[in-house]
Amino acid sequence: MLGLNKGLTLYGFNNLTKTLSFNIYDVCYAKSAREQKDYIAYIDEQYNSERLTKILCDVTEMIGAQVLNISKQDYEPAGASVNILLAEEKVLEDNIDESCNRGIGLLPDTVHAHLDKSHVTVHTFPEYHPENSIATFRVDIDVATCGTISPLKTLDYLIGSFDSDIMTIDYRVRGFTRDVEGKKCYIDHDITSIQDYIMDETLTKYDAIDVNVYQSNIFHTKMLIKEIELQNYLFNKDVYEISPKQRLSITDNLRREMIEIFSGANIY
Repeated sequence: MLGLNKGLTLYGFNNLTKTLSFNIYDVCYAKSAREQKDYIAYIDEQYNSERLTKILCDVTEMIGAQVLNISKQDYEPAGASVNILLAEEKVLEDNIDESCNRGIGLLPDTVHAHLDKSHVTVHTFPEYHPENSIATFRVDIDVATCGTISPLKTLDYLIGSFDSDIMTIDYRVRGFTRDVEGKKCYIDHDITSIQDYIMDETLTKYDAIDVNVYQSNIFHTKMLIKEIELQNYLFNKDVYEISPKQRLSITDNLRREMIEIFSGANIY
């Protein structure tokens, strides 16, 4: 897994910034207007700010960071956002926040200089189409760190925390740091693909493509679920209540929606 190159000895602080942007889409079939609204309400409850905070606190612990501050908000009629500021060093242990059970709320004279460069955020966007009975739920997660911390090790946990039909993942390393001889270092670890940091068991469930710009340390991966088990996509309905012809039509509509999101283009 990811780690600082063992042969690399740095001069001073590691100034590299590593950013992971993670977009997750969940697709569902909800036929009536009532079912669509119920689906949005269900998703909004399942992924409220309290649960999202727990997920982001777990991510923070996994990357070895410390929580400085938590900001969270549930929106009307739907949606939630959570923002967590991080630090790589230890923080005062006598300032504890019950939401994360970790140290936060540093006094002004103890705030780390790199506070604005280390954070974890999540936003949710539930929506539905009134005509084709397809509802979607999007989650945007951003993990920005500096120093030796990297967010890539959290990928499998994040994928498993949500029902993910389509995923768009971006990873970028920015800036430079220096070794003891003053030579600039623009990346401190080996990486050829984001897929290298996702379990094989997970990858076998998805079709995945990469678009990488190695000279700029920019990595991009898109993933689309391979198999659609219709029962998993029906909201408050049993698959056997639907005729075979309807099942085929619904499955086609679901697949079309997924392909459009995955490709970023409408299918006419």
